[in-house]
Amino acid sequence: MATEEHGSGGATGYIVHHLTPLSTGEGFWTFHLDTLFFSVFLGAVFLLIFRKAAEKATAGVPGPLQNFAEMIIEFVDTQVKDSFHGRSALIAPLALSIFVWVFLMNTMDLIPVDLLPDIAKAIGLDYLRVVPSTDLNATFAMSISVFFLILFYSFKVKGPIGFGKEMVLTPFHSVWMIPFNLILKLVEELAKPVSLGLRLFGNMYAGELIFILIALLPWYVQPLLSFPWAVFHILIITLQAFIFMVLTIVYLSLAHEDH
Repeated sequence: MATEEHGSGGATGYIVHHLTPLSTGEGFWTFHLDTLFFSVFLGAVFLLIFRKAAEKATAGVPGPLQNFAEMIIEFVDTQVKDSFHGRSALIAPLALSIFVWVFLMNTMDLIPVDLLPDIAKAIGLDYLRVVPSTDLNATFAMSISVFFLILFYSFKVKGPIGFGKEMVLTPFHSVWMIPFNLILKLVEELAKPVSLGLRLFGNMYAGELIFILIALLPWYVQPLLSFPWAVFHILIITLQAFIFMVLTIVYLSLAHEDH
């Protein structure tokens, strides 16, 4: 039974334990240490891999690492050319960073749910969540960062006057409709970071929860369910990174459009 296998808390205690982050602080100043650690670690992995690929790049016969890096760069570059209609030296590197970083964070969900938490428990850490994208704080931090870039480029390209006109005269070009336009535009703009953050969090959180529920089943049943779900989850992992990247490109493209 789940109660016997997973302690006195039973199945509920097991699930809560796996969904509780390693944190410090109180209230607004609570820091999820595991999310911060794995986010920074995976970001460093991304930088090291692509830096090594750049250092070993050759015009002759490319190696496997160079082929891998060039394939991802060409894929991201194609998405930028198809979706971004302005001119900016930031968009392509930003899209590449978002896609690979989010993909690496999502990939942590494929690690057996008990492996790293058990290692952490052995060294004295009571809790450990290893998938940063299942933490709402991490997904919202990324989406809010994109939102600030949207505001920055909207002001830079359109100017304060142009940005103000777009806020109060869209979609209805009438002075009498200014309050209604402003409400619509505020909802539209605030929906961008909310949709970005919640979409990634919701899909990855649900995927992690299913892995945890599978881990509650008898050991001889787990491979029959975990392997097919892991294979299907690879598609979700990649798709969520792709969606986050494409929406970022689209939103920044809209910010660069000067009406």
